[in-house]
This record gives sequence, structure tokens and C-alpha cells, in this order.
Amino acid sequence: MNKFTATIVGRIDKILAQELDVSRNQVEKLVKDGLVSVNDKVITKTSYRVAVDNVITYIFKEAEKRVVPRVDFDVEILYEDEYLLVVNKPSRLVVHPAPSVKEPTLVDWLIHKGISLSTISGEERHGIVHRIDKETTGALVVAKDNKTHEKLSKQLQDKSMGRYYLALIDCPLKDDIAVDKPIGRNPNNRLKMDVVPHGKSAKTAFKKLLTSSHDVEFIAAKLFTGRTHQIRVHLNALGRHILGDDLYGFKTKRDKIPRVYLHAYLLYLTHPVSEKKMEFMAPLFDDMETYIFKYFNKGEINEKINPLTLGSSFIDT
Repeated sequence: MNKFTATIVGRIDKILAQELDVSRNQVEKLVKDGLVSVNDKVITKTSYRVAVDNVITYIFKEAEKRVVPRVDFDVEILYEDEYLLVVNKPSRLVVHPAPSVKEPTLVDWLIHKGISLSTISGEERHGIVHRIDKETTGALVVAKDNKTHEKLSKQLQDKSMGRYYLALIDCPLKDDIAVDKPIGRNPNNRLKMDVVPHGKSAKTAFKKLLTSSHDVEFIAAKLFTGRTHQIRVHLNALGRHILGDDLYGFKTKRDKIPRVYLHAYLLYLTHPVSEKKMEFMAPLFDDMETYIFKYFNKGEINEKINPLTLGSSFIDT
């Protein structure tokens, strides 16, 4: 049990966050779980007003440790320092554990590496700042401490962190286009998301890169928001589908195209400590790269996906 005496008037969550030097989000669960008292009275509302000389008592919960399944794989590390880690996530690797997920996840790999962030409320986090679908590949950033996690999460919210994706689609776009349509759960299929009237705001910009004689098109996409299946849903709204994406309507044999050909290629952010602007390029995996070079010239591809010029082509969106 820990205690201190308040020297200012204010909300309990704000005063406790200042005392512990953490975000108010981190102390919220501590308060709501009844682990905070003012003058020996348990407080469960974060808006409770504290007076000068009130004695505040709080208890930290022990995090429940997850039983980690055997991890017999490795993940490519694109960058690592004492604050963060950037990886190139392979296909079919689930990011977060869930009751329905039996195989090891990216979180399990992080635990195996000793990266596990326990918050003051007893909740154990693993530094995952943003997610990538199971079959999607590419760059993903992981925070190594709680402060880094909070700072990177804020960048994701204010759009100073972002991602550029590469994809192969089944029918060429008419023009470069930005789709700004809300996304929510498909009312008829719980596995799918869809453009729905009262969904969460979502915006994606698409850029045509190269079109093959077989009508397969190589495109780039920039996310302005991070909704589940966002690129796939917005393409579906345009009547287009990523190769391998039979959930959203691409008609194919899975033995020929075994997964969704969508790759998070470029990730940009500001380092949470040095404040240096950084950009990370995740190389394409062999299966998608082989398919691309089957339809397109390697030299043209490398020119189109040059990290120095790809981002600038979205400047007007």
C-alpha cells in the first residue's frame, strides 16, 4: 500500500497521474477497480474531487502472467533500440492472443524476447501500438516501455505516425482516389467489416502504380485512420479486391494465391525520445514479390516503390 498527501485541489485521476508520472489512462482502471482511497474512503469515480491535505492511498495490482506457448519461429527485426522495436511481420502470424487462437502469436514472441509492459493497474500490455491483420505482412512498431507506448499512441491519433501499403488488386482503378467512408461491423457477417452509415470515420488514399496486361494492378495505399480491414473494405466499396482476399469477394483458388497480397511497406514516426523523424521500409516477402515479378518489370517496380518518392506521390491527399 502506498500513500501521499494532496497539495492541490483537483480530480483524483489527474492528481494520481501527476504523482505517479503516468498518463491518466493508466490510473483510470486503478480507480475503477477500487484500489484508490481518499481519507480511507474507497473512490471508484475518476472525476472525484480531491482537496488539499486529503490523504490518498493506492495499491498496485500484480499482472496476471500469460502462459506462453512454445515459440519456434523468429520475426525479422528492422530496427531496435532501448525504447522501441520495428519488425517485419510475416503472413499468418496473429498479433494478439485470443481464446480462438491456438497457435503462438506475435505477443508470445515478444514475451519470449522479454518484452512485456505491465501497467500500474495490473494489466499486462506488450507494446503493440497498431495492428496488422493475420494474413497481411509488413512493418509494425512495438514500444518497450509504458512512456514510449503512450507517446507513440498519441502519434497514431494525431496522424504524425503513418503507414504506406502495397497491394495487388484484381481490377485496375479508374484513377488515383481517396475513399472517405465510415466503417463498422457487417450486419450480416460478423467476420467482415463494411461501409455503414453510423460506422467509425475512415479514410484511405489509393495510388495506381503499374497495370499488367492481365488486368492485375499494383497499387499503393495510405491510411489516414486505422480501422479493422480498412484497405480491404474501401477497395470492396470500389468494386475491387486484393488478390487472395476471398473474404471480401476475390474469386480465386487458394492453392494458387494462398493469402492476401497486402503489405505494410513504409512506416514513419517521430522517435519518442530523440524526436528524430524516422522511416522504416519492410522488404516484401518472397511469395508476394515472386507474384509481382511474374506480371511486372523489376526495374519499374523498384522505381515505383522507392521509399524516397513513394510518400510524396500522396502529397495532394
